[in-house]
Amino acid sequence: MALGTINRLYKLRRLILEGRRRWLALRHGVVMGENSSISLSGRVVSGGKGSISIGNDSLIAFKTLLVARDMSGRTRPIRIGHRCFIGGGAVVMPGVTIGDGSIVGSGAVVFDDVPPASIAAGNPARVIRQGIEVGKRGQLKGSEQNWPSEIR
Repeated sequence: MALGTINRLYKLRRLILEGRRRWLALRHGVVMGENSSISLSGRVVSGGKGSISIGNDSLIAFKTLLVARDMSGRTRPIRIGHRCFIGGGAVVMPGVTIGDGSIVGSGAVVFDDVPPASIAAGNPARVIRQGIEVGKRGQLKGSEQNWPSEIR
């Protein structure tokens, strides 16, 4: 019963996330592709318009931090590809590019670029697997069958 109740709130959640998406674009200059979202608890430190760009169908999970300014105050853009997933509590440092179809594990601290179709995890983040296939929001292929039909 509880799962059915939570799923009813999905439309409201999508509405709130769309408002947040617009706020991030106006206030921080974050460029986000279609169907991409940053959790409400995710934070950005941008260096101006376009310093953080996120591709289509990507998901940035809770309590993440995207930092586009280095310690000297210089802006170094962050690029996150299409169909990526950045796990909860991860930190993406200035100048990092995360390739299309990649996954960054929870709590990872990403200092270097992550190649396309790979999984990076740890502190500092290291590539632990390559050649993966993902669907929307960086879900590994086949995992979507575990989600209710309203969310897919």
